[in-house]
Amino acid sequence: MNRRLLLDLTPELPEHQSMESFTLECKAGAVLIRQVEPEDLSLLIELNLRAFPLMAEENVVWSERQLMNHLRVFPSGQLVAVVNGKIVGGVSSLIVNTGSDPYRPHTYAGITDGGYFHNHDRNGDTLYGADVYVDPDCQGMGIGGVLYEARRRLCKQLNLRRILAGGRLFDYGEKAEEMTPEEYVDKVRNCELSDTVLSFQLKHGFVVRGILRNYITDPKSHNCASLIEWLNPDYIETEASQKVRIACVQYQVRKIATFEEFANQVEYFVETAADYRSDFVLFPEFFSVQLLSMLEPMSALRGIRRLAQDYSEAFIALMSGLARKYGVYIIGGSHPIEEDGKLYNKCLIFDPEGRYLAQPKLHITPAEKRFWGISGGNELIVLPTPKAKIAVQICYDIEFPEPCSYLADQGVEILFVPYCTDDRHGQLRVRYCAQARAIENQIFVATAGVIGNLPSVPAMDIHYGQAAVYTPSDFAFARDGIQAIADSNVETLLVTDLHMEDLHRSRASGSVTPRLDRRTDLFELKVKLKNLDTSNELTDAPGFQLPK
Repeated sequence: MNRRLLLDLTPELPEHQSMESFTLECKAGAVLIRQVEPEDLSLLIELNLRAFPLMAEENVVWSERQLMNHLRVFPSGQLVAVVNGKIVGGVSSLIVNTGSDPYRPHTYAGITDGGYFHNHDRNGDTLYGADVYVDPDCQGMGIGGVLYEARRRLCKQLNLRRILAGGRLFDYGEKAEEMTPEEYVDKVRNCELSDTVLSFQLKHGFVVRGILRNYITDPKSHNCASLIEWLNPDYIETEASQKVRIACVQYQVRKIATFEEFANQVEYFVETAADYRSDFVLFPEFFSVQLLSMLEPMSALRGIRRLAQDYSEAFIALMSGLARKYGVYIIGGSHPIEEDGKLYNKCLIFDPEGRYLAQPKLHITPAEKRFWGISGGNELIVLPTPKAKIAVQICYDIEFPEPCSYLADQGVEILFVPYCTDDRHGQLRVRYCAQARAIENQIFVATAGVIGNLPSVPAMDIHYGQAAVYTPSDFAFARDGIQAIADSNVETLLVTDLHMEDLHRSRASGSVTPRLDRRTDLFELKVKLKNLDTSNELTDAPGFQLPK
């Protein structure tokens, strides 16, 4: 084995904490503030409708899908107020990166990504207040003030620079024929007029930074809002950088005699990646097909079925054990998995506790259909980790822009692409499309391919691979948009650091900002994934004695 290593090394940053529950007293009595739980969602939707009946008529209230996504992307920012065991209010927040102009005009739909918070940026400096609502039967009892205090505590706990929000000019409609929104705000600020919402916000330490026209569909405010800010007095400027170290395995398949040989080869790369303090280890697509080389020759279709039926448990147990042993995330290339008589090409993603998720390949090549009878999956999985939000697209999937655009909308920062290509033409298709996805979605894309030959295994005889990590194309990144690249067709481990702060800075204020500049008024992505309304849970690997 040629044990060359390609290295590009550096260090790390702590993760945001969860919001701790606390209790405050007000006129309503003891108010418990805690994070939202999934079972709260139906109550919160009902409460939101009761709190904003006019907004409900305009269909500007939360849906279950939106609230569920809030919990996925930023659970700490979703809080409820509980009195005597009953939920009486709630707040929804997200973190945004305001770039060089925190007071720039925006709309509610734009700043909240249509209410789904897909644009939540855990590396941003601003807590954005998307909503505060109180049970109409409990208004005027101090619960709103407790919820504002909860948001301030969260801002301090996360060491964010500020809280920003768009506050509806609730009573402006009564004065709209007499004065402009600016004049109205000045009079409220000078206590010449009172506004149900703005007067309350000013009382709680917020200051007005501007007027947001066409902020939200709301007849009472004539669609106008005040841009309000609360500056965190305890904010500490930090220069800490978040770096993620990834290792891409350029894996050479060769004939083996036992499962143990395969396991030793795999463990060598995981151990080496762990020695270099890698956070993620990426294996190529179908590298487990090497196991067929230790069996008698058979047809391609029979071989892939045999691999799925006889070696799936052993493969899962091996990768799960290595993830646990070395404390890393393993992106397990791909392996054939049989479900309900159908064969799927799935990437198994293992966390440092050995639990796993399975991402199916969506787009199946003509050769995979012809030789192996593989079916396409219908799920896209996003896995939040302490280091970054990640996802996987297997080989041919990267040649289609829509799945990656969807994943980027879900907040994915690093996309892993295991692939298996026969020749340079195929490898270049993967490479060029991976670079395009990195640029158009402003994400990192890591790729790893199989190399070597398996003459005794039909449909896996020759391979061409070149592991690489691609970046957006801007000043913060390598000149060619290539963070690191291996020599082609040489067994090696490509190790590099990804600077997450560069990625988020580029998204907010780069030379171009394609994530912000998309014409959603002209083009719309319709998604019909099977798991669209469900969350994916990590599964414990089964106990299994590895074969020799």
